Amino acid sequence: MGNIVVIGPRLSGKTTYLAALSYLPALRSQKGKDNNFKIQPLNDESRDLAESAENILVEGATFESTKIAEGGVDSLPYYSFQLQVKKGLFKKIENIQLNVRDYPGEVFEKIADRNLSDEIHQEFIDECLMADVRGCLILFTHWEHGTDKFYYKVMSQFIKLMDEKQRTQNLKLAVVMSKCERGELWPGRIDPETDLFGIHLPRTKTILQDSINPKNLRFYALSTFGVLHKNDPRPNRIDQAGSNGSESVLREPNSWQPYNLIEPLYWLSKV
Repeated sequence: MGNIVVIGPRLSGKTTYLAALSYLPALRSQKGKDNNFKIQPLNDESRDLAESAENILVEGATFESTKIAEGGVDSLPYYSFQLQVKKGLFKKIENIQLNVRDYPGEVFEKIADRNLSDEIHQEFIDECLMADVRGCLILFTHWEHGTDKFYYKVMSQFIKLMDEKQRTQNLKLAVVMSKCERGELWPGRIDPETDLFGIHLPRTKTILQDSINPKNLRFYALSTFGVLHKNDPRPNRIDQAGSNGSESVLREPNSWQPYNLIEPLYWLSKV
């Protein structure tokens, strides 16, 4: 059972995703749905995040963006969860170890302009590509004009770093379009490889497919907030001004139904 890391650029929703994940069993229980998924926080920071999920997300607030304090990398939140997933009635329970240091998105974006003298960036790379990391969940969120060029540059450099660490053949990548509740993206969630990455981020998709063993690469779409209802696919979110520019909050907490939070992690955990 290897570790999984979650990385992504600024505003890709990493912390909100982890908080929603930690709250998902309680949310499903409230709605009277079968709970084939359990999550257990394994350290104090994880327990604090799980408790904050309800207080912050359901109350329509947002998490503060992660920043590096004087303590450097060691000052960043480190979350550790044990996930138990049962995919079918007669299937065995499977365990997933999720260990995530919540790096600011700026650190991820610096991959495009690698600076060997930047100790935090170097520690970030070392942690992502350690031998005991089974897979990376990479959250992308932008799809507008010009984004593909930047993501292509980031992933091209990331693949070079994987090669330097001898991880190109044994590190799984789940490449995800987050916040897919947006109207322009929601219809493409069914086949994200073709209808999201193929249309909006074609260069990024191609460099990944040309460089990563197909068995170690998958494309996903997920939404932490989801849509209002299956017959009302308006985003269950409101964008509002915040300390970091535009921030998103739940529109109708009672209709909260996240989409596809587990599947990328489950695939990454499989041998």
